[in-house]
Amino acid sequence: MIRGAALLLGLLLALGSASRAQAQDAYSLLASPSFDGIRQGVQELGRSGDSRALPIISALQDGELFARPDHALFIRTASGLIDAKTGESAPDVTAAQLKKVRLSNPVREAIDQTLGSLRLFDPDPDRRRAAADAVFHAHDPLALSALDRAIAAERDPAVHRAMTEARAAALLSAPDASTQDKLASVDIIRARGGADSRAILEPLRDQPPPLGSAVAAAMRSIDQQLQFWGVIQSVYYGVSLGSVLLLAAAGLAITFGVMGVINMAHGEMVMLGAYAAFVVQQALGPAWTGTSIVLAVPAAFVISGGLGIVIERTLIRWLYGRPLETLLATWGLSLVLQQAVRSIFGPDNRPVQPPGWMSGDFHLGGLTLTLNRLVIIVFAALVLAGLMAVLRLTPLGLRMRAVTQNRTMAAAVGIATPWIDAFTFGLGSGVAGMAGVALSQIDNVSPNLGQSYIIDSFMVVVFGGVGNLWGTAIGALTLGIVNKFLEPVAGAVLGKIAVLVMVILFIQRKPRGLVPLRGRAAEA
Repeated sequence: MIRGAALLLGLLLALGSASRAQAQDAYSLLASPSFDGIRQGVQELGRSGDSRALPIISALQDGELFARPDHALFIRTASGLIDAKTGESAPDVTAAQLKKVRLSNPVREAIDQTLGSLRLFDPDPDRRRAAADAVFHAHDPLALSALDRAIAAERDPAVHRAMTEARAAALLSAPDASTQDKLASVDIIRARGGADSRAILEPLRDQPPPLGSAVAAAMRSIDQQLQFWGVIQSVYYGVSLGSVLLLAAAGLAITFGVMGVINMAHGEMVMLGAYAAFVVQQALGPAWTGTSIVLAVPAAFVISGGLGIVIERTLIRWLYGRPLETLLATWGLSLVLQQAVRSIFGPDNRPVQPPGWMSGDFHLGGLTLTLNRLVIIVFAALVLAGLMAVLRLTPLGLRMRAVTQNRTMAAAVGIATPWIDAFTFGLGSGVAGMAGVALSQIDNVSPNLGQSYIIDSFMVVVFGGVGNLWGTAIGALTLGIVNKFLEPVAGAVLGKIAVLVMVILFIQRKPRGLVPLRGRAAEA
């Protein structure tokens, strides 16, 4: 037993000496004049287990690692130079004695792979997870020893799973790994799924059985997963597009669907809402980006809604019952509003910075959800619910429905029908302004912003059912989803043409739309 302990102690001492020798060789290689030597030094230092490996390689990546002619390494910090081996200050060393360690693309690639392995031991679990993902994508067999140590010490289940997947990817690239280990790794990669997993398995599909057969089966399984999630992703994109169309068309559903006014200037109400978001953000400054978007919603409603009331009182009120004149007058008004905005803000696009809580994305299974689109979907649902509540639960909504169904009887019971018309038009215009705030987060804020949505808005209202908000919502989502499924097959332009043709054919069969109005409102 004593002899065994002595042998074990001797083995540990020998391993420690080998590790120190490996680190010493790595330091010399990092100070060499050749890029190949520096690349080898990065790899050797990463495998050495030296506690100074992470700061030294990070300094090299940042361009802060310097070498002296005697191969001594130093790191430049804000407080001065420090010795790379010891981490102690080196006040006697001057910059004139040193030469920056150079970088090349192979060196940078080696740095990325090595840092991925070293950060597997970071105290922060999120950084360990990111490091495991980086090693997975690199699938470098040189990271196997670091992965084995990290997996043995890992206690977080999610990080442990990510490290196990990274180890499986590295094993598949290791030429000396056994067939049994590779078969087990194929199962792990198949369970992870995704396009990245398929790319790792792709080079192994021509291997002889049983590995080649297992890889082929795994790729078929991943292809089925990708196809399923691709359909779900297309549905999400379609709902996202439908929510944008709903926002743009919700106000038009009131002014056109309820009042029967063909308002070609509706797109400019949307455009004014987007510029309201720009003005509010500029007024509050970059420090209030998140707050400015929230405040821009009521500001846009007031500006567009107020202008809508003015337009109704000065122009539209004289044109009820004359749809052609209304179309021509509002089209001319749209040109005036576009030119006014060009004169005030200029013809160039104006940036509206998205707030932090609307930036980025997250993954749900194989589905990627962008936060800005998700917020717009929720916002569209809230706008629809708010309009429903106004029309059904408020005195204004009651009077609006009364005037729509029987104007003469509404006037006879004391309802001021001219002002109800004005407020109805103002409500539709205000909703369009709120839509502009949302669209400013995904589209260019320019004088032509509204023109991009006016035709689609009319199509949504007519397809869904004139005067029916539920029909508008269903129509917007239906057209959005159909459009997103057609785009990959026919392209963006032909896809829109195909949708337009389908809507025309549908209206031929059902002239009152998908969800037609019923009762006296429909008979009027």
